[in-house]
Amino acid sequence: MIVNSNNSLLPGGGIHHIAVQTFDPEASLRLYRDVLGMRIVKETVTPQRSITLLDIGDGSHVELVATPGAAPGGGIAAGNNPLLHIALRTTDLRAVIEQVRSAGYEITVEPKEVRQATIAFFKGPNAELIEFYQTY
Repeated sequence: MIVNSNNSLLPGGGIHHIAVQTFDPEASLRLYRDVLGMRIVKETVTPQRSITLLDIGDGSHVELVATPGAAPGGGIAAGNNPLLHIALRTTDLRAVIEQVRSAGYEITVEPKEVRQATIAFFKGPNAELIEFYQTY
């Protein structure tokens, strides 16, 4: 979903998804799906983790990530548990990631193609991970 943006430095800007580490996937689904009315749009399960993507209602999403063995205060999101990262939508990911790089921020994942999208990550000033997400 492409939306108009009033931000000239982040063309097509908006939230694509917020990723949340979940330690109890069923309890998380009860909240996000049953209580808050979010619709499941995609589920991916691998031996390493399961991901459930839920539409918030405006085309932006919450991504529930369950990792076997993860526990509050530890696991894959150490430091900012339970928040994994914030994903910002853009229509020109490569230009924006270069803008961030030139401002001195650490690029943690260079632009790469994944499932009909291009993604890249960088570390924010508080060590938070921020993802740029561009769909085709």
